[in-house]
Amino acid sequence: MTLSRRAAIANGMAVLAMAPGLARAATDARALHKKLICMDTHLDMPANLARPGWNVMDRHDVDLDFTQVDYPRMVEGGLDGGFFSIYTPQAPVTPEGMSAMRDAAFLRAAEIREMVVAHPQQFELAFVPEDAARIAAKGKIIVFQSIENSGILGNDVTLLRSFYKLGVRMAGPIHFLNNQLGDSATDKKQWGGLSPLGKDFVKEANDLGIVLDASHSSDDVFDQMMDLSRTAIICSHSGCRAIHDHPRNLDDARIKRLAAAGSTIQINSYNEYLVTVPPNPDRDKARRAAFGKMRNLGSMPPDQAAAAMRAVAAEMKAVDKQYPIPRADFEEYMKHVMHALDLVGPDHVGVGADWDGGGGVTGMNDVTSIPKITERLVKAGYTEAQLSNFWSGNALRVLGKAHEARRQA
Repeated sequence: MTLSRRAAIANGMAVLAMAPGLARAATDARALHKKLICMDTHLDMPANLARPGWNVMDRHDVDLDFTQVDYPRMVEGGLDGGFFSIYTPQAPVTPEGMSAMRDAAFLRAAEIREMVVAHPQQFELAFVPEDAARIAAKGKIIVFQSIENSGILGNDVTLLRSFYKLGVRMAGPIHFLNNQLGDSATDKKQWGGLSPLGKDFVKEANDLGIVLDASHSSDDVFDQMMDLSRTAIICSHSGCRAIHDHPRNLDDARIKRLAAAGSTIQINSYNEYLVTVPPNPDRDKARRAAFGKMRNLGSMPPDQAAAAMRAVAAEMKAVDKQYPIPRADFEEYMKHVMHALDLVGPDHVGVGADWDGGGGVTGMNDVTSIPKITERLVKAGYTEAQLSNFWSGNALRVLGKAHEARRQA
């Protein structure tokens, strides 16, 4: 056995060692991936920043603490940054519930900024499209900010101005449940699209230069945002309904409409949006019980919190073994990517994998795996310029359009 063959086996590439041309192509694709500015438009990693003892500078393991994004893994995977999400679960639409959501969102925004301040050599806040290349040239992670679930605004959409000043440049009105702004894709119809307040939200976002994000929104909300917005909107983490018929995914007509407006669909890797998962109440109950043990993590000392996370991870593995479900793999994910590319081309497709928000598939479990996407697209014949747009240029173009259309500083 030759040294080169042993090295290939060590890298899990024995089959490529028997085909030098393929091995060389894979190596070239990975080199290209490192050269590109690669961004993901929906990173839920900020939800981990408040965990006692969890440090973004440490390398973590998804099998031990569920997390998929940290600085070492971003570097390894060639992920140069993206939109870091200020996500807040939907509370009851009451004064108390909306107040609690608002406070939680401001705290999350502060945590993102504290991460950047604590690690100025590794992270830098971004506000306009031109910041991306400048920050990447320094070898730093690009930190744009987004809002997932603008129910945090309560009944005053002008509160969005405060989040803009903190750096927010993308905002989705709705999450899993309907709220005061409109209907969710995964809830019963309440408003028939946007509420009157939701229409005010669209105007406020336009005036500020904040990109409107239709992911999680109902079809009616998507249509109305497209009608009302004076600039392109985005779907920051969605899939293709033609590949998997789920209300969270976009049908072909809406993907084409998005592209015609100069925008982009960013492909999600959330399992239930890729494959059919039959209902299983027993599994759901067991998972809720396991995750319920994480509620008090914030009050635990770091060592105790880490031990509790490992225990929950072990319990979740047992639940998965007892109640197995269909799991999407990398090929299922790429079906969505390739369908969108075939439908509207590489200037209107990108990646919003929903890392740390439920994303990840077999064969692509954390951000270290994203070079596989580039490898596949290089093999399919996409050029460096097209891949540059796919990985960051498309989303930055949409941000630029929103910035140009703004009316408020």
